[in-house]
Amino acid sequence: MKRIIASIATIAALSLPAFAFASTWTIDPDHSNVGFKVRHLMVSNVKGNFDKHSGTVEINDKDITKSKVNVSIDTASINTNVQKRDEHLRSADFFDVAKYPTMTFVSKKVAKNGKNKLKVTGDLTLHGVTKQVVLDVEGPTKESKDPWGNIRKGATATTKINRKDFGLVWNAALETGGVAVGDEIAITLEIEMIKK
Repeated sequence: MKRIIASIATIAALSLPAFAFASTWTIDPDHSNVGFKVRHLMVSNVKGNFDKHSGTVEINDKDITKSKVNVSIDTASINTNVQKRDEHLRSADFFDVAKYPTMTFVSKKVAKNGKNKLKVTGDLTLHGVTKQVVLDVEGPTKESKDPWGNIRKGATATTKINRKDFGLVWNAALETGGVAVGDEIAITLEIEMIKK
């Protein structure tokens, strides 16, 4: 009888769809950061953030490679701590936020890349252009319960893109040679998630 019950349990477990092992997590914008840096005047890096963003992560506890990520970022929320520069970045020279108010990332593939590390491949849509990018991810961390009873996880993701690939081509030549704004953008996502 025990063998029969065990066999039934095994068959039931194998027949369960993948989503039965998945949990959904909402990105906590108050404890997450979408940051970037770019070369300025060929001499230093300027850093900035997007202050408004949202998203969900479906984590498959049985097979992490079946997890999914979906993130949306408000381009008008760009913040480099210099108002005049931020206004220029919102203009048609750069993000053209009136025409393209959001950028999105939707994962297509998740692969293991060492202990507690992943490579997440997905479509980044920015400035009306969609390109495939790969995020190097550390995490997700183990679950932690906050003082209010919420279950949380965290992760850090990094990648680099060429802004010209997305139609962000504005620049200015320097008298000493070179240009005002570098082409390569380094992106870092510090994400904290709450379990639904």
